[in-house]
Amino acid sequence: MTFQAALKKTADEIEALLDDLLSLDGARAPRVTEAMRYSALAQGKRLRPFFVAESARILGADHHQALRVGAALECIHCYSLVHDDLPAMDDDDLRRGKPTCHIAFDEATAILAGDGLLTVAFEIITDPATHSDGVVRAELALELARASGHNGMVGGQMLDLAAEEKHSHDLDEIIAIQSLKTGALFRYSLEGGAILAQAGAEDRERMRTYADRVGLAFQIADDILDVESSPEQLGKATQKDAEAGKATFIDLFGLDGAKARASALADEAVGALSSYDSKADSLREAARFIVERKN
Repeated sequence: MTFQAALKKTADEIEALLDDLLSLDGARAPRVTEAMRYSALAQGKRLRPFFVAESARILGADHHQALRVGAALECIHCYSLVHDDLPAMDDDDLRRGKPTCHIAFDEATAILAGDGLLTVAFEIITDPATHSDGVVRAELALELARASGHNGMVGGQMLDLAAEEKHSHDLDEIIAIQSLKTGALFRYSLEGGAILAQAGAEDRERMRTYADRVGLAFQIADDILDVESSPEQLGKATQKDAEAGKATFIDLFGLDGAKARASALADEAVGALSSYDSKADSLREAARFIVERKN
């Protein structure tokens, strides 16, 4: 199966699973459930769940279990977008071509929808349907908490907000911010499959290396798209980082230099998979897709 076919298949499966997991049937507070569904369904390429599914497949874990881990991770990702879009954060009115959650509903409902998506992620992870072994479920939950919490994604967002005040143009600082804000969930997506497979240290390290390179390449590609694309193409406002005074990889490397850096990172990500045969080809193609995508 080609990368694009595998990506679409995973996206369709995740969509169906989230539709079921976030069902309105029996909802005690339908409005917040509706806002959660609005924010989590029909959203994006589902790259993170794809990485969970592919790492699990390569290392021999169950596909349905991997989809559940991917769905939990996607709930975390979507909650972070809902909160990032709030007036107190990035103050965005558009996300993926449609009104952001706080515009479509209201600010208080958006906050609660984000909270709901965050907590339901751990409900999914700790359910025995995700894995029969409680030790495996506990490790999945522990690592997801670390990736999404104050020393992971949340910490990265805090540092990113602080950078607006400092107007920092330090490369190491920008990489550190992105390794938390964006990279932490990418690392979890690749490690999640390894945890499900109860893989050894070498396989986990290969997946982490791939994830670190791909995560940074993804952020550089985002900075490039922010310059080269229109709001209509991206489905959201562009060049907001520049307006806020935050340095981007374009500022540091120039446009051509940023493209070269992203391409080199994709090469390093592919190199981390050298111990695997053709079954890892979808991950190899994914690394290229990340730096070549147009939206």
